[in-house]
Amino acid sequence: MIETPTVAGFDIVELCLYLFFGFFLFLVLYLQRESRREGYPVEADSTGRLETIEGWQWFDKPKAFLLPHGQGVAYAPNGVRETRELALERTAVWPGATHVPTGNPLVDGVGPASWAQRADVPDMMHSGAAKIRPLSLITDHFSIVKQDADPRGMTVVGFDKARAGEVVDVWVDQAESLIRYLEVKLDVNSRHVLLPMFMCTVSRARNTVATDSVTAAQFAQAPGLARQDQITMLEEEKVQGYFGGGYLYATPSRAEPLA
Repeated sequence: MIETPTVAGFDIVELCLYLFFGFFLFLVLYLQRESRREGYPVEADSTGRLETIEGWQWFDKPKAFLLPHGQGVAYAPNGVRETRELALERTAVWPGATHVPTGNPLVDGVGPASWAQRADVPDMMHSGAAKIRPLSLITDHFSIVKQDADPRGMTVVGFDKARAGEVVDVWVDQAESLIRYLEVKLDVNSRHVLLPMFMCTVSRARNTVATDSVTAAQFAQAPGLARQDQITMLEEEKVQGYFGGGYLYATPSRAEPLA
């Protein structure tokens, strides 16, 4: 039989066990509390009302987060709720019922095409400069290697094989040294829109950039930018949401179950 160490008749192993249980309980409560800083209070799925717990307050006061590059201080929770009207309707009355779009889901930003209300400022590097910029403005630091195809000047086609426009520039993530977006000048209205690089295929042989996300005609309603030398985090959300949502919403057949 093995005896556990004791001090003045008190079992040290038992003390360690109680300390472990106490620490673990505190950790669970702390993580549960911090997980509610954003998106709380919860909106009831069935009624749309805010759910509250009577007699229990998760936060005594909001936590302050100092933002970099002189962008001020953010507080969570901050009491700010999403007020954007969503073009959706419920398919049934019970909680958890699915919603279906009532308009153009790509433009309305719902379902797979949804986007978060991020800050309308560029993602920045430690120096304070915008992280993602057009290659035409940073040629002293970056260039496309000769072994890779240069997409500039190539024809952009949708998944319907129709021409949408032409690539006029590439947008580079300076922190990661890779291309994030292709800037496309559209044929239909001469607008410049950004196509996510990871949603297209560059073919040197065909001199084309093809995307399997949207049709050529749907490029016309793609989100634009406020400035042509930078993209904000909010604009990135909308661009990624629009082209990402095309994999379900580009055509009615994509939204239907496989036969």
